Formats: sequence, structure tokens, C-alpha cells
Amino acid sequence: MSASASGPASSPTAPAALLPPLPSVATATPIIKPTDLRGILRYVPRFQGQIFVLAIDGAIVADENFGNLLVDIAVLRSLDIKVVLVHGIGHQLSELSRQRDIAISNVDGTGPTDAATLDLAIRASSRVSHAILEGLTQNSLKCAITNAVRALPIGILKGVEQQHTGRVDRIDKDFLTHLIDRDIVPIIQPIGYGPEGHSYRINSDLLAAEVGEALGASKVIYLGALAGLEIHGEIKRDLPVERLRQILKETPGAVSPVALSKALNAIRALETGVARVHLVDGRIFDGLINEIFSNEGVGTLIYANDYQQIRQARRADVRMIYNLTRAAVKREELLYRTQATIEKNIEQFYVFEIDENIIGCVTLAFYADKPQLAEVGSLYVLPFYQNRGIGRKLIEYACLRAKEKGATQVLALSTQSYSFFTSVMNFDEASPAVLPEARLKTYAESGRNPKVLLKTL
Repeated sequence: MSASASGPASSPTAPAALLPPLPSVATATPIIKPTDLRGILRYVPRFQGQIFVLAIDGAIVADENFGNLLVDIAVLRSLDIKVVLVHGIGHQLSELSRQRDIAISNVDGTGPTDAATLDLAIRASSRVSHAILEGLTQNSLKCAITNAVRALPIGILKGVEQQHTGRVDRIDKDFLTHLIDRDIVPIIQPIGYGPEGHSYRINSDLLAAEVGEALGASKVIYLGALAGLEIHGEIKRDLPVERLRQILKETPGAVSPVALSKALNAIRALETGVARVHLVDGRIFDGLINEIFSNEGVGTLIYANDYQQIRQARRADVRMIYNLTRAAVKREELLYRTQATIEKNIEQFYVFEIDENIIGCVTLAFYADKPQLAEVGSLYVLPFYQNRGIGRKLIEYACLRAKEKGATQVLALSTQSYSFFTSVMNFDEASPAVLPEARLKTYAESGRNPKVLLKTL
């Protein structure tokens, strides 16, 4: 496999000069301030060493905020987050079509690609890749334009010959991994290559999903000229993939046409192992950083069901839960509960199962006098299964359930695991005064003096 690589240069041409700028919202007020660095650093341990696939629309490469976006990418690399770039060319292809007065058969690679369109697509792809390469070089990042995508012709669909439109046959994972391991950012064009070397046009949204699957990426992030995933005229900030799949099946017209391709390929990515897909407006200053390193985000998060192994506890689980937590109670990590107490409050318990064996648990309680507040507790994972992210999943799941039931804040009391809650789960230490009156009384009577930790949902 060949690759065109580049290292740091002294004075590269500004990439935005290659293409006419689009109307931009790059002047939007930044959300993250220098004082927010502590909040950003909370996320770093979770993301270090992971692979993010960034799918950048051609319209974003042409936008005046593109230079700022490249700085954001440099920030991700500085935090040891591995980045792969997949770019689109729709905007540039349309521009070339107008400039040369050549009609194109399809813009986004989802329909037939005739010979003239393929020729313009190759030219547009070269321009965009070069603009990205120059911008990354300006930010002292090594990068390589790759030919890691093997493609085959789609053929005939519904009686229509798709000509030079291709489908992904194989992603050269070894080649891309080789680059990533050497701190080289792969740049992947929406052009695939057949066994005989022939070029095929590929939709970049689909390509990003395929790359995410091949590399085991934890995130695919679509950066386009859209504020997020619009459904029934409203931007959704977070959405489980099951709900999105249901919407597309029952009321496909509810999804904004400009986001439909990304929505469909988000589902594809999540079904094949990617944990999170984001839709972010690439024209927003610091938009990528704010989406990744803040609870609120600025776009849409579509997430897979990481919680298939978590279920609400049943009465039949009482003895198992009691035995599970007994060792932690002896070490004063958890508050003592009798089997009768566990059974009485069984509806508060959620358990994590592996092969039908309970290996972890957590509780979620609500307060009548403070309905906006929920409390998580009794978090425990068997030692053999610790350090695998199970505790994090249990807390995340409890927080999701709390939010579904109307809570805006979640608290936790901890004597020994408070660093987990603050550094991993983004809780903040708070005063006991935030506790409801009844809970404050039991807090004082216990004599355990746990730290009070609070998280805003």
C-alpha cells in the first residue's frame, strides 16, 4: 500500500484559501473557557488510546472555521486520542460542476456515478485531501493520504446501473493501524480502489461507519453543516439507537433530509460495534471539543445499548445481592443491609449479569420531598470483574434511568470510592446540606461521615 505523508512545515498555505468560504457560524461565543480545563481533563483517562473516526463534510473543509477545527484535532492528538479522518467532497464536486459546466450524475455517492462525475470526484477529492494535509501540517501533525479502502462496483440496483459507484469490500486495517501506531493521522478519501486499480466513488458517511467498524473505534463523529439530528423539527441532543431505528421505520419523514444519510449510517456503525456516534456542526468554534469534553455537548449523541447485561433486580436475587456485597460491608465500603432490607427495597436495585450470574449491583432511590434529586448507592463489582468498566456502566445506567424519571441531579455518598465518582463519573463534592431532610438525618446517625458527591444530569 502506498501513502503520501507529510510532517511539520514552516509556512504552509492556509487551507481555506483553496476553496470559497461558506456562510459560517464560527464567530459563535466559545463555551469552553481556560478555566474549564479541569473539567476537560476528567474525560481524558476515559478516551486516551481510543480511536475516534472524524467524518468531515466537504462543506466544512470550505468553511472559515476549518482552521479552528484542525486545532481541535491537534488537541485530541495531544491527549493521546487516536484520530482517523474521512472526508466528503459534495460541496467541492458541486463547485467543480458549476465552474466547468459539466453535469454530474450524483453528488453524495449514493446514486449512479458516470465517467464525467467520477473524474470530477477524483479532482475534488484531491483538493480536499490536500487542504486537510496542509492544515494538519500547519498544526505539526504527521499525516498520510491513504489507499486503504478496497472497493467493488455496486452494480445494478432496482434496474439502474450504478456505473462507477462502489461499495466497501475491505478496509486495510493493518495499514491504518501501522500509521496510527506511529502517530500518523490517516486521511481517507471517499474513493475506493478495485482489485484492478479502478477508482469507485463511495459515500463518505457510509465509509466512516465502515472504517469505525474495521478499527474498533469508540466514536464516529460526523462534522457537517447541521446543528445535530433534527427530528420533527427539533434537534435531539441524545438518542438511543433503538429509538432512532424505530423512528426511521415508522416515520422516516420525521428525520431532516439533510441528516438522513448520517442517521442511517450512525445505526450501521452502532450495530457493528461502535459505542457512540455524534453529529456536530463543524462550523462552530470549539464545537468538536465541546461535544466530546462536556456533559451537555453541542450536537447530537446517538448511543448503542451498552447496558444489555443490566436489569432490574427481582426478589429471587435478594440472597445473591446480600452475598455479593457482604465482603464490601465488612471493609466498610458499603452500608450494611439485611436480606430483609434488600428485599423491602428490591425495586431500587439493578444488577449486572454475565452468563446469568450476578457480578455487580447498584441502587437508585428517589425522594418525595425532592423529586428532582436521585441517589445512587450500593455500587459493587466482584473483584475478578473490576477494572473492566462495569462500575462505570452501572452508574451511567442509573443516571440514565434517573433522568428518564425526571431527576436533574444525582447524588452519591462514599467513604472509600469517592475518587472514582469524581475522576471517572464527573461528580463534584458537595455539602451535606444538599441532602433531603430525612436523608440528612440518617447521614448524621450513621457515623460513617461519607463524602457527599453530586452530579447534574
